[in-house]
Amino acid sequence: MLTEEKIHFQSGDLVLEGLLARADGSKGAVVTHPHPLYGGDMWNNVVATIVRAYQDAGYTTLRFNFRGVGASEGGYDDGREEQKDVKAALDHLVSLGCHDVDLAGYSFGAWVNAMGRDQYPEIRRLNMVSPPVAFLDFSALGFTPKIGIVVSGSLDDIAPPVMIREMIEAWNPEAEFRIIEGADHFYGGYEGDLLGVIKDFLGEEA
Repeated sequence: MLTEEKIHFQSGDLVLEGLLARADGSKGAVVTHPHPLYGGDMWNNVVATIVRAYQDAGYTTLRFNFRGVGASEGGYDDGREEQKDVKAALDHLVSLGCHDVDLAGYSFGAWVNAMGRDQYPEIRRLNMVSPPVAFLDFSALGFTPKIGIVVSGSLDDIAPPVMIREMIEAWNPEAEFRIIEGADHFYGGYEGDLLGVIKDFLGEEA
């Protein structure tokens, strides 16, 4: 796993904190975290697992705290202004020379990414872990060919596989959908399974 360094970058008038790990090459990934009002931040176990999978595949990674989380300035805005934070993180990664950029998110982070997708023309793929379809409204997410993989746990009642399976037909029927047997929304004890699923997906491009 690459060494991550604490960085700060601008999102409009706000300063956000993040963790950046530099790799050789032009591949990069921004990874977003779960709901701030329920303790979500960039140190979350699932976020860390996604980041590790990308690093193992040779990507430069940037995970960050949304506005109002940790040392990031500002306050929670119900996913609206958080979309600008995602854009700022992507811009920062591009400024470092990353041109093949994935945007990956877990739970609330996946929702923010999906809702702001039209603002992110630079991304190659939009990957989602446990998009909270039973908790947040995904009706605005229509056909999005950049969706690469969607992952959920078989016991996830916030991102139920049965709901995702129906929705993914409208999002992108060619996207890969993987279900991790026994995992719930928080993936406690199943981080290794999640790591393997994402690494397998990223390995397909090798």
